[in-house]
Amino acid sequence: MRRKIIASLLVVAIVLFAGFALTVPADAGTINLRYANFPPAPTFPCVQMERWAKEVEKRTNGAVKVTTFPGGTLLGAKNMFDGVISGMADIGCFCPPYMPGRFPLMEGIDLPAEFTSATAASLTLWDLFQKYQPKSYAKVKVLTMFTCAPANIMSKVAVKNFADLQKLEIRGTGISGKYLDALGAIPVAMPMSHVPESLQKGVVKGLFSSLEVMKDFKFAELCKHVTITNGPTTSFAVVMNKKKWDSLPAAVKKVFNDLGREQALWTGQYEDQHVTEAIAWSKAKQGVGVYHFPAAEAKQIPGKVKFMTDNYLKKTAAAKLPGKQFLADRDALKAKYEKKYGVK
Repeated sequence: MRRKIIASLLVVAIVLFAGFALTVPADAGTINLRYANFPPAPTFPCVQMERWAKEVEKRTNGAVKVTTFPGGTLLGAKNMFDGVISGMADIGCFCPPYMPGRFPLMEGIDLPAEFTSATAASLTLWDLFQKYQPKSYAKVKVLTMFTCAPANIMSKVAVKNFADLQKLEIRGTGISGKYLDALGAIPVAMPMSHVPESLQKGVVKGLFSSLEVMKDFKFAELCKHVTITNGPTTSFAVVMNKKKWDSLPAAVKKVFNDLGREQALWTGQYEDQHVTEAIAWSKAKQGVGVYHFPAAEAKQIPGKVKFMTDNYLKKTAAAKLPGKQFLADRDALKAKYEKKYGVK
């Protein structure tokens, strides 16, 4: 009888230990990770970072502690990706469009596609990455991906049609700059931090970006007009040092993997809600007017910006990358997710 009792206790102990091991590393030591980000702390890429860090700590029962570094305090925007590869940070959030040519296939998500919501664009981006697993990300572990909301025009003068936009100096960089140029504006490249002073001095008459900045950066105090174009979105990726990833216990890896799509969805929905609140605040507190191009002009935009897609297809074909199929998948996923998450 005594032997049976001891045997039973051993079985119970083994079962309990197995359950414990699902959430806690084998050595029961705390895993400390450094997560770098480049925008200011109140902005949505950093808000999602803090949410992810809290979820990881909760879901690992405190076995993983994440120290966050917003605002470029550990790594800046341009050196984030390579800084994570080298181990200067364990995890980093970076903006692939800031590194043109380095992620050639995935650049297709940032082309003009007329997304209306960050949620639809973020889930589309995540699904595309899962399918194609591009070699350009082979040196890191991708934890999640998301986009900002579509870019729209914020200006000091009303832009209600194409004629109002002609030769108007608007802050826009990369794809956004090309988009503005195609519509007749004069794109001016500059960091977002330089925009307030440039607006005050008249160097630019507006900016082209997702609309949460109307409230986050108080641009509504300077730009009393918004024109909805549903222009390009901007993609972000959260990546982890490969050696650090390989060193994690299986149970922790599972937590990270389970959070991948969930974080993309959460961030997209947070961003869309934040944009809605920013527009409402801008109207109520700053008297901002919101306009749309006339329907006949809006229909012309895809044709005016098509050259960017044509260039993408030429470049991916030359590199023997499946750019055509990528865009077909993008458009199919966009239709799927816009139906559920699109902004009317």
